[in-house]
Amino acid sequence: MSPGLLQNAPAVSDDSILTLASVVEGWEDTIRFYLNGARVVIDHIDPEVTLLEYLRGIGLTGTKLGCAEGGCGACTVVVSQYNSTTKKIYHASVNACLAPLISVDGKHVITVEGIGNSKKPHPVQERIAKWHGSQCGFCTPGIVMSLYALLRNNPDPTKHDVEEAFDGNLCRCTGYRPILDAAQTFSSGGDCEKANGVNGYGGCCMQKDGKPPAGCCRNKSTKTDGEETPIKRFTPPGFIELRPDQELIFPPSLMKHEFKALAFGNKRKRWLRPVTIEQLIKIKEALPSAKIIGGSTETQIEIKFKGMNYAVSVYVGDIPELKEYSLEEDYLEFGANITLTDLEKVAEIAIKHYGPTKSQPFAAILKQLKYFAGRQIRNVGTPAGNLATASPISDLNPVFLASESTLIAQSVSEGEVKLPMESFFKAYRTTALAANAVLTKIRVPVAKEKGEFFRAYKQAKRKDDDIAIVTAALRVTLGEDNIVESAILAYGGMAPMTVGAKRAMEYLQGREWGNSEVLEGAMNALEKDFNLSFGVPGGMAIYRKSLALGFFYRFWYDTIAQLKGEVAEEIEIDQDAVTEIEREPSTGQRDQDATVTYEQRVYGKGVPHVAAMKQTTGEATYTDDIPLQRGELFGCMVLSTKAHAKLLKVDPSAALDLPGVVEYVDHNDLPSAQANWWGAPMCDEVFFAVDEVFTAGQPIGMIVAETATQASAAARAVRVEYEELPALFSMEEAIEAGSFFEHYRNIRRGKPIEEALAEADHVFTGVSRIGGQEHFYLETNATIAIPKEDGEMEIISSTQNPTEVQTYIAQVLAVPTNRVVAKVKRLGGGFGGKETRSVQLAAICAVAAKKVKRPVRCMLNRDEDILTSGQRHPFLGRWTVGVNNVGKLVALKAEVFCNGGWSQDLSGAVCERSLTHIDNCYNIPNVDVSGRICKTNTVSNTAFRGFGGPQGMFICESFMEAVADKLKMPVDKLRELNFYKEGEKTHFNQELVDWHVPIMYNQVKKEVDFDKKREEIEAFNASHKWKKRGLSIIPTKFGISFTALFLNQAGALVHVYHDGSVLVAHGGTEMGQGLHTKMTMVAAEALGVPMEDVYISETATNTVANTSPTAASASSDLNGYAIYNACEQINERLKPYREKLGPDATMKQLAHAAYFDRVNLSANGFYQTPDIGYRWGENEGQMFFYFTQGVAVAEVEIDTLTGDWTCLRADIKMDIGRSINPAIDYGQIEGAFIQGQGLFTTEESLWLRNSGQIFTRGPGAYKIPGFRDIPQIFNVSMLKDVEWKNLRSIQKSKGVGEPPLFMASSVFFAIRDALKSARREYGCDAYLELMSPATPERIRLSCADPIVKRAYVEPKEGEKAWFIEI
Repeated sequence: MSPGLLQNAPAVSDDSILTLASVVEGWEDTIRFYLNGARVVIDHIDPEVTLLEYLRGIGLTGTKLGCAEGGCGACTVVVSQYNSTTKKIYHASVNACLAPLISVDGKHVITVEGIGNSKKPHPVQERIAKWHGSQCGFCTPGIVMSLYALLRNNPDPTKHDVEEAFDGNLCRCTGYRPILDAAQTFSSGGDCEKANGVNGYGGCCMQKDGKPPAGCCRNKSTKTDGEETPIKRFTPPGFIELRPDQELIFPPSLMKHEFKALAFGNKRKRWLRPVTIEQLIKIKEALPSAKIIGGSTETQIEIKFKGMNYAVSVYVGDIPELKEYSLEEDYLEFGANITLTDLEKVAEIAIKHYGPTKSQPFAAILKQLKYFAGRQIRNVGTPAGNLATASPISDLNPVFLASESTLIAQSVSEGEVKLPMESFFKAYRTTALAANAVLTKIRVPVAKEKGEFFRAYKQAKRKDDDIAIVTAALRVTLGEDNIVESAILAYGGMAPMTVGAKRAMEYLQGREWGNSEVLEGAMNALEKDFNLSFGVPGGMAIYRKSLALGFFYRFWYDTIAQLKGEVAEEIEIDQDAVTEIEREPSTGQRDQDATVTYEQRVYGKGVPHVAAMKQTTGEATYTDDIPLQRGELFGCMVLSTKAHAKLLKVDPSAALDLPGVVEYVDHNDLPSAQANWWGAPMCDEVFFAVDEVFTAGQPIGMIVAETATQASAAARAVRVEYEELPALFSMEEAIEAGSFFEHYRNIRRGKPIEEALAEADHVFTGVSRIGGQEHFYLETNATIAIPKEDGEMEIISSTQNPTEVQTYIAQVLAVPTNRVVAKVKRLGGGFGGKETRSVQLAAICAVAAKKVKRPVRCMLNRDEDILTSGQRHPFLGRWTVGVNNVGKLVALKAEVFCNGGWSQDLSGAVCERSLTHIDNCYNIPNVDVSGRICKTNTVSNTAFRGFGGPQGMFICESFMEAVADKLKMPVDKLRELNFYKEGEKTHFNQELVDWHVPIMYNQVKKEVDFDKKREEIEAFNASHKWKKRGLSIIPTKFGISFTALFLNQAGALVHVYHDGSVLVAHGGTEMGQGLHTKMTMVAAEALGVPMEDVYISETATNTVANTSPTAASASSDLNGYAIYNACEQINERLKPYREKLGPDATMKQLAHAAYFDRVNLSANGFYQTPDIGYRWGENEGQMFFYFTQGVAVAEVEIDTLTGDWTCLRADIKMDIGRSINPAIDYGQIEGAFIQGQGLFTTEESLWLRNSGQIFTRGPGAYKIPGFRDIPQIFNVSMLKDVEWKNLRSIQKSKGVGEPPLFMASSVFFAIRDALKSARREYGCDAYLELMSPATPERIRLSCADPIVKRAYVEPKEGEKAWFIEI
């Protein structure tokens, strides 16, 4: 941003300011509200502070910052108020990150701290904690508050209500299943009073089919003496009962609160809050440029991420006149600023009032709102917002256009003015609304009693909480003989504004509705209406065009079905085109008996996460929750905006002149040029760019200021001049240019590969491609750097790798490593993204702290984190496979490429692991596979759960699918035929022992009745034209160990205090995976003490030195044995006292006696993984300590008309050895599977071709799975009744964090299976090469029907797509 845009000169003329001053003269400048039951009065208000910033600023840090755009729900609070529309108290779940502080005047704000604490939790907090619904815990307070809001408004919700309550919340850890199970105990469809809810996962105590049998407690009558009595909600045994009469009351004084006009602010920013329309239009008359704020759902994003500065903002959420509604004879009228939640209720009232035919427009409104954003947004968002901003992808604007609604605007000069929707939108983001006017009302006409049909449609990347790709409202009015009297086909997402399909509308006029020739003519006209270019802004030209055609096709047959009997009888109704996919509330089961045979005093029990209750109550502390240090400053990085360029000039002078700015830091502040270099293991990256930048998002410097807002504004004011250079983005571009890192690996086994292929009966070739994946941990990277005496620096960092943070900070400070202490309390998720990339922010903050001699804090915004932290590596595999006539694999030749980004980071190890997993579970006698790392100008890609393993296995399963298709044999049979057998060796010459994949494969097929399910799916597909189902079963084996040998070590420190309490420190970090819980269990079991007597405070480099990163699914193995080793040392010292005091002596007695005998009650434990040590090139030595194994089956249904889909069912079985804690492990399995489902379906990383910057930099554009994306039936079990003869890990348990992720590819391959059926419908038997992720766009474009073919857009010469897939 140009420094000139940040000048402090008034944004409006002095005359306007004077006029505005006369309007607001005498207005109040004090905000009054209640916070957790206590009255708050603020008369000195920072006008730029959001509700979230205020809450965290006063120490209520339970409410988290996850994205700053209202897309993740981590900041959810409840705002209770008297609703002027419904005339009731409403408890609204609200995104505090978007809410301006002015919006809570006269309301009651309730945060997670206000409803309970860890000693006395609210029932919601308790159940989510004890049902294992909190892992990293960063998202948990927001989830708690969403459920709390639901129960305050509706104490008796249905199962659907419960799921819907979470549509604005995201969780990256749990896979959602345990959260939903906890929440469903509050639903009216809750479980049997005698069911063991925690362990049994619901159901009835008397039978397993989910239906209460005769005599069930849920069949009890709810009537007494003929009177209805409230249904008594089931409270699980041992849990706190939900009692609405004990909730925080709505403060009686707020019922009498007089909403007065407010005006406050400073030179930079002013807020106004009128309470009448008259006041509002006077403001607009005096200052037409004043920014009108309703829900602030778009404006706050503009301020936060686009640097917009609105000098005067007007909050209109407290004007009752803008929220009223009336049911008139011919139309429904409602206030333009009615919240979308209230509009839902009004639409329901209107449907009942007008009847099903006349209320079709209101049913369309209701349908569009069903999947519009999340509940938090609908609670504050208004229809006026999308209208006034002319959003081209609005869900409601097409409905208003198609219904020929009328907008009522009002101004001082013109009074009330009617604005017809048909002429309201003028151009992109431009409307007919006068600058001095405001929208006050919307009139939506009722439909005609006869002959009128009205439908609305929407397609997005994800079903819930997502913006539309294309949205439509289609209306036709028919006269006699079904002749079209009028037709309005309104579309969003097809043009720079909401538009009508003019050619199609004109064509339909006067023609017979139902005539197949008319359908064809209308489709031809639609093609001309939406003749998108291949490189159209927003991309997806073919898909968008196919949706426009598909929606009309669906509408056509929907109306024909309604007219059956009135149109020619010979017309065949395409009924399957009419219905859309609707999912049922999800259910699931865990096998709770899996650990019974080996359960011990502590081991094998499903105890909750040790911090779960602190997380559900908001008491758990994360890096940015730590109270401010004295004199603490805030840092904000200055990042490159170019993908590849020379740095001609970096001038921070304008930034340094801004208020609150203290310093600018860059490479000149390092002790030497060499200190600038970092990167594991190649050290090929710089902390600060010097003369050249190699990717958009590369750090150039850091601004340090008094507040985070000041630092952010100043960072944008740093002037950077570039000379752009050619840039490479995709793997294909890098391969063509020969741009690779100097890292090459291959694995060869068997005969020379060409000879082996020549001996095969069949040889098939192909290409497999899988995109990257953003980590999207809910807590972004955060660091606090605290300088101390003698060059010491204390670093509190959200890192998985404290030792590497310590090492590089010592380097940039030019001090010995012993002067730096890196500490981690807990992480709000990591998944590999904080293994190395956290070092960058920590080191830069340390340099800044040293320079200013004050503590420096920085927590990245979501977009900054995505720009700087790297992703999962995209992979490209070119393979050649040889098989014999019966399907036995003979040979594999593969060239594997991954996109490393601009620096190598861990790409070499990631590529290596992909090569070791490219066999998945299949014995291939002759193998020649090689791997290269593409060097591009994108963010440096890094570790991510699975670390190349899923990509390698994806290539494998892709060629297995290809072989099966070409041999015309069932792919599940091909897999079975080629499984390894016990004792056989992998292509890297490791013998397989404790090999259980074939056992699990057969067990899972039997449990789901696989063959019968296949028959049912084939029957379904034969009877459905546009809906297809698919089925897939996928096995996995995942090697456990760091492939870098030196990392397979761990240390631990165990203290036993003389009161018998135990303090444990180890080298692993807690990031939600339950590591501290398992390590507590290890110590408790080893020392013979209760779990509650063992405590793990933090991970710190001054307690356990030289730690390995918490990664590779090996942390429980490594740290567990290190702790066990320390405990055994202490046990040996306590042995005489156990003999003396007897077997019943407590640890307090033992420690007390030993202490007075001067016995050392501390021990330093250590462990190194035995046996391993692979040698590349020689293809010798053991690569992995063992393999975690699993099998998953998935069934999906796709809508081939739109690309929409749902996972109907998933069944997972894992061999994880003897589980230390089955509840923790089940959570890891479910969480990994859903994260994997995102990788293979919804999560698509895109770069902008015109700027080289990543486009998908937040939840608005990047779609991780939500609550209602998980399988509708989600069953998980562990392998049992087998022996692990060769397993030598702690408790004979296995690492579980990463292995389950790949099994979610079963969803991807089930989608492919369904697509094969869809293509056969139209005679297409060509091999389907489906790239991952299988987004709705890819699903739709993979179909071979006539509609998608006619939507094809031919790129012009030299024309390229809008987005780049790297």
